[in-house]
Amino acid sequence: MKNVYLFLAVFFISITSIAQSVTIKGTIVDETSKTPLEAATVFAEKVSDSTLITYSISDRAGLFLLETESSLPEMRVNISFTGYAGYSKVVKINSSEIDLGTIPLGLQAESLSDVVITATRAPITIKKDTLEFNVKSFKTKKDANVEDLLKQLPGVEVDPDGTIKVNGKPVNKILVNGKPFFGNDPTIATRNLTKDIIKKIQVTDTKTDSEAFTGEDGEQTNKTINLTIDEDKNKGIFGRVAAGAGTDERFEYAGLLNYFDNDLRVSVLGGGNNINSPGFSFGEIQRLFSNTRSVSFNGNGSFNVGGRSFGGGQGITNSRTAGVNFANELWKKTDITTDYFYSASNSYNDEVTQRENILPDNRFITNSISSSDSNIDSHTVNARFRSEVDSTFVILFRPEFSYNTGLSNFDSNEESRTIDGELTNQSEASTQSDRTGTNFQGELDFTKKYGKKGGFVRLGVENNINKDVNERFLFSNTEVFGDTPETITRNQFTDGENTDNGFQVSADWRIPLIEKKLFLNAEYTYEQNTREDNQSVFDFNETNQNYSDFNLEQSTDFENKNSSSEPELGLQYQTDKLRAGFSAGYIHRTLESDDALRDINFENNFDALTLSSNFRYNFTKQSRAYISYRLRNDAPSVNQLSPFVDVSNPLNTIQGNPNLSPSNNHNIYLGYNSYDFKTQSGVYSYGNATFTNDRVVAQTTVDENFVRNTTYTNVNGNYNLNFSIGVNKQKKVDSLQSIRYGLRGSINANRNVNFNNAVQYASRTVTYSPSVNIAYILKDKFEFRPSYTLNYTENSFNLDLFEGREYVRHTINLFTTATFFKKLEWVNDVDYNYNADVAEGFEKSILFWNSSLLYSFYNDAFTASIKAYDILKQNNNTRRTATQDYIQDTQSTVLQRYVMFGLSYKFNTLGKKGETREFNWRRH
Repeated sequence: MKNVYLFLAVFFISITSIAQSVTIKGTIVDETSKTPLEAATVFAEKVSDSTLITYSISDRAGLFLLETESSLPEMRVNISFTGYAGYSKVVKINSSEIDLGTIPLGLQAESLSDVVITATRAPITIKKDTLEFNVKSFKTKKDANVEDLLKQLPGVEVDPDGTIKVNGKPVNKILVNGKPFFGNDPTIATRNLTKDIIKKIQVTDTKTDSEAFTGEDGEQTNKTINLTIDEDKNKGIFGRVAAGAGTDERFEYAGLLNYFDNDLRVSVLGGGNNINSPGFSFGEIQRLFSNTRSVSFNGNGSFNVGGRSFGGGQGITNSRTAGVNFANELWKKTDITTDYFYSASNSYNDEVTQRENILPDNRFITNSISSSDSNIDSHTVNARFRSEVDSTFVILFRPEFSYNTGLSNFDSNEESRTIDGELTNQSEASTQSDRTGTNFQGELDFTKKYGKKGGFVRLGVENNINKDVNERFLFSNTEVFGDTPETITRNQFTDGENTDNGFQVSADWRIPLIEKKLFLNAEYTYEQNTREDNQSVFDFNETNQNYSDFNLEQSTDFENKNSSSEPELGLQYQTDKLRAGFSAGYIHRTLESDDALRDINFENNFDALTLSSNFRYNFTKQSRAYISYRLRNDAPSVNQLSPFVDVSNPLNTIQGNPNLSPSNNHNIYLGYNSYDFKTQSGVYSYGNATFTNDRVVAQTTVDENFVRNTTYTNVNGNYNLNFSIGVNKQKKVDSLQSIRYGLRGSINANRNVNFNNAVQYASRTVTYSPSVNIAYILKDKFEFRPSYTLNYTENSFNLDLFEGREYVRHTINLFTTATFFKKLEWVNDVDYNYNADVAEGFEKSILFWNSSLLYSFYNDAFTASIKAYDILKQNNNTRRTATQDYIQDTQSTVLQRYVMFGLSYKFNTLGKKGETREFNWRRH
C-alpha cells in the first residue's frame, strides 16, 4: 500500500511540474445597449475533442475569469447566454494571462473577423431560480449512475448514505422528466438510473405542483432535482440484475427493468438481502456498504429509508422488496404517475442498556437486557394525476394507500439499584403482538390563474383514513422492595383498535395590487381530526384457563376530536432581486374527549394569533440571503389533557392535566449561500432559532423505591439555537487531476426547563461539530477522500444539585477508489470512531473497514465483485445518550464480518425517440 501511495505522489508531482497556470478573462455586454450580461456561461474546451477544461459564470459587471492548469498550446473559449447568439473562439496559449477584452453578444449570429458566433453547449445555465447542468460536459466512468454524476457537479455533495446537498441544502425530491420515480425516495433514481440516458440535470427550490404552476416561491430549505432523459435515448429497455452470496449465510439479490417509449415509462424492481440493506440499490461500489450504516432506526423494531419502513431495529434484518412504477401522458397536458411498492422484513435484536438516572438529591442505576424479533409486511400504492385543462387551470389529484401487517416478540429484564448497589425494584416482561394497519390519504387541488397580473384562486381538499387493529399477549412480573414491598403479576390479552380520520379544506386567493410584483393573499383553512382508541384488556382466569376477566382499570374507550379554523391575510412583494412577505392569521381550536368507560368528558378551546414573514434578496444569480419569522400555536395533545390514569407500566403511572395551556413557538430562520464559478468555490450558512413559551413537559416524581408518577405542566424559558457554515473549494491541477476540500462547522444550543422529582430546573446543552474533508481525484484512475469530524458537547444546569458534564467524540473516515487497466476497481471505506465517555464494559472505539474488488468484462456488461464487510470485526452498536435526567449507554446486536461474491449484468436497448436500436450483449 505504501508503494502505491508513493507512486501516486511521484506521478502527481511529475504532472503538476509540466502544467502551467493560465488565466483568460473578458467582459460580456449586450451588443446594442452595451449593458453587462450577468450569469453568462463561459467555458474552455480542448480543440481536438471538445473535452471540457474549465468554466465560469460572468458577474454583475459582465466580467468572467477562466483559471486552469494546462500545458495545451490552444483552447476553444465558448460563451452562452439565454436569448443571445453563442460565441466561440480558439485562443492561443502564449501567455499565462490572456485578456479577450469586451465581447458583445447579439441576438443575431454574425461574423466578427476571426471570431465566429454560433450556438454552443454550455455546461451550466442559470435560468431565474433554476440551475441547469449539461451532462455531456461532465466526464465520469462509462458505467456511472446518476449518483456518480452528481458528485462531479459544482456545489453538489453526496454523502455515503445517498443524501444529496446543493450548496448545503438537502435534496428531498428527485423527478424524472418532471414526474416522480418510485415515490419520495431519491436514492432509487440516483443509484439505479445510468448517466448515459440523462441529458440535463435541473436544480430548483422544492415546490408543490400548484406553486410551480402559479410561479410562487418554493421551500427555502430543500431542493428538487429533475433528471431530463435524452430524447435520442428515450425508447427501449434498460436495466440490470445482480446477486451475491457470502460467508455467514449472507446473501443479496436485486433487479431493475425499465421500459421507455417516449412519454410512456414503466419500471419494475425487486430485491432482497440479509445485510441490513433496503434491497433496491445496486451496491457495486461504495454503495455496497453505506446502506448498512445509514438507515434511520426507530424504537419499534423497524428502520426507514426514504420514508419506507423495513423493520429491523438495531439488529440484523432480512428484507425483501418489489415494486412497479408507471408514468404516461394520457392526452395533451394530462399525465398520470403511479407506483406499487412491497416491502417485507424479518429482524432480531439483543440489547444491553445501563442508565444512570439523575435526581436532585440522589442517583440510581437501571440495568436492562432485552431481546426482540419481528416480521413486517407492507404494501403501498401511490398515484399522481395532473391535468392542465388550459394555460390558466390545472387539476391535481394524489391518492396514497398502504396496508401493513406485523408480528413481534419482545422479552426484557430490568432492575434498579441505588448508587451503592442496593436492589430497589426489578421486573421481567414478555410481549407478543399481532398488528394490521391500513391508511388512505388523498389530496385534490384546483388552481385557476386569472388576468395577466399574476392573480390566482386555489381550492384544496385533503383527507386521511387510518385504522390499526392489534392483538397483544403480555406476561410480566414486577417486584418492588423497600419498606412497602409489592409484587405485581400480569397475564393479559389486549384486543385493540385505533382509528384516526381527518380532513382539511383550504382556499387561497391571490389578488394583484401591482402587476406581477405586489399581491394581497387571503387564505382560509378548516381542519378536523377524530381519533378513537379502544383497548380491551382481559386478565387470565386461572379457573377457566382463558382470558375472560375484563380489566376496567387498564382498558380504554376514547373518542378524541381536534378541530381548528384559521383565516389568514398577507402581502407579498417580489422582483428578480427582492422577495418579501408578511401574513397574520387567527386560529380557533377545539379539543374534545369522551371516555365511554369512565364517563370522563371535557372540552377545551384555544385561540391564538399566528404570524409569518419572509425576506429574500439575490445579490447575484449565484448568491442570495434570506430570513423568515413564524409564530405558531401548538395545542396540548388530548392524552396530555385527559385526567385518565394510565397504569399500563407498573413502574410509571401517567395522568394528564386538563388545565394545560397551548404553547407558542417563535421561529427565526436565516441563511446565505453563494457559489463562485470563477474560483470553483461555494459558501453557505444557515441559522435557526426557536423560542417556546408554555411548553408542555412531563412532571415526574420518584418515590423511595424509584417508582415513577408522571403528569404534565407548562413551563417557560425553552429555546433551541443552531447555526452551520460550510465552505467548499475545487482546484483543478490540470485536465486530469483535481483537489476538493470542504470545511464545515455547526453549533447547536438548547435550553430545556423540566422537573426532576418535583424540582424545577433548566439544563443547557451546547454541541460543537467542526469537520474537514479533502479529496484528491485523478480522473478515471484514483480517488483519495479523508475526512474528520469532532463532536464536543457541554451540558450544564442552573442548580448546584446537578453536575455539568462534557462529552467528546472523534470520527475519522477514509474512502479510496483505485482503477487498474480500466476494468478492475478497488474500493476501501474505513471509519474510526472514538468515544472516551461511555461506561466501563462498553467499547470506547471502533475501527470499521470495508473493502471491495470489482472486475468488469464483456464490454462492461458484466461486473464480478468480492466485498469484505467489517474486515477487522470491530463493528458494534455502542452509543451514549445524555439528557438532563439520565446518562445511558447501550450496546446491541450488529452486523459483523462477512465476505461476499457477487455478479451483476446490465443491458440497454435505448435508441432515438421513435425507434429502438438492436440489442447485442456481446457488443454492448
